[in-house]
Amino acid sequence: MRRRMPPMFRALEQRNYRLWALADLVSVTGTWMQVIALNWLVLSRTGSASAVGGAILLQALPTLLLGSWAGSLADRFPARRILVITQGAHALLSVGMAVLAAGHAPLSWVFALTFGAGLVGVFDGPALGRFGSQVVGRKDLGNALALGSILSSGGRILGMSLAGVLVAVTGESTLFLINAASFLVVIGAMFAVRPEELHPLATSTPERAGVRAGLRILLRDRTLLTLFALAFVLSSLGRNYQVTMAAMSQGPLGAGAAGYGLLSTVFAVGTVLGGLMAARFRELSVKLLLVAAGATSVLQSVSGAMGGLWTFAAVLVPIAAGAVIIDTTMSTRVQLDTAEDLRGRVVATHGMVAAAAGAVGGPLLGWLCERFGPGHALESAGLVTGVATLVAAGLLMGRPALVRWLPGRSRVAPATPELVEQSPAVPGLTLVTTVPPVTTPAQPAAAQPAVARLATAEV
Repeated sequence: MRRRMPPMFRALEQRNYRLWALADLVSVTGTWMQVIALNWLVLSRTGSASAVGGAILLQALPTLLLGSWAGSLADRFPARRILVITQGAHALLSVGMAVLAAGHAPLSWVFALTFGAGLVGVFDGPALGRFGSQVVGRKDLGNALALGSILSSGGRILGMSLAGVLVAVTGESTLFLINAASFLVVIGAMFAVRPEELHPLATSTPERAGVRAGLRILLRDRTLLTLFALAFVLSSLGRNYQVTMAAMSQGPLGAGAAGYGLLSTVFAVGTVLGGLMAARFRELSVKLLLVAAGATSVLQSVSGAMGGLWTFAAVLVPIAAGAVIIDTTMSTRVQLDTAEDLRGRVVATHGMVAAAAGAVGGPLLGWLCERFGPGHALESAGLVTGVATLVAAGLLMGRPALVRWLPGRSRVAPATPELVEQSPAVPGLTLVTTVPPVTTPAQPAAAQPAVARLATAEV
């Protein structure tokens, strides 16, 4: 029997999701502890911020190169089987990193394991997307993703805070070991969920399997392509506030490092508020996505004209909240409105778009800040994202297919006759699934495990 929760926490009524959410919080916390440990390890060894950026690039590069292939594997094979392998591999890599940090091994070995973690992460994301959908099902997926963004923000704050204390007391190795243990918690949660309460997804038939088949279907879906294009613009120019906050603190605001720390905290608070707001919506629709994108674009331009630390911080709160609403809505629509046997590939594509946007947006915003000043950079970026939102709204609102995106509608085509098969998530469980017709139109973490990490882009 379900526990009765307030509507905005309705996903927590399900025992499986409560286990998965707890594991997610632990895993996100451990991940951010390792991020701090790795950055500090590289910086202390080299004294170069560029070397830290290189480590980040090594982790992101596999996503751009292999994301589509990883998504096709997630659509063909049981999600839990893939996750046990990837989460176990992550744990081993973290242990290896702890050994390297304690033994003062050459930095090239650290970079090799960093690349390895990025490589494993490519296969982790799409499988997490499918398994997360099996944990909560269609009805509560949007709410679970919104709650996941809150967990992600909370885990980020907790992980960074704990890391700041422990790295000075115990050194980097301890942080790597804690992160290794966090992956074991996720594996434990996967085996603790009740198989009979999972929501099975159809897997790809041979004719719809593979990267090429998925690409052909995705390229025919102009609505999805429009949304991915909008996501790229919003993520590249409207999400890299770590760059612009630092530039504003050092420049027009004159607040220095202390001001940057304050703004980072304010931004984190805004993301939590955004998660709570998203959780209150019964339906996360494309209309909500467009409204949030337009509002945050205007606020971003306004923020560039703010001359005081506190006025800039005040505008930053709704911007951060809007970013979470955008990312949560985008992830919800992509997962709910994708044919089940294509979901892994679409989630992987969404991750590739986010990775490419981060790789392009960070340097571009940095150049704009240096060339024209951070205030003008924010104003210009907000104008570009606003125009992109208007163009996307025109394309989407002008297409009859948008009706299927409105509240209460679904883009998933009617199912074909039922097919009894073995559960893709739980070996030995017989279930009834449906195979989408071949003509069904296809329809994604910024560093993101469990429902939260794969659902929310980095902001």
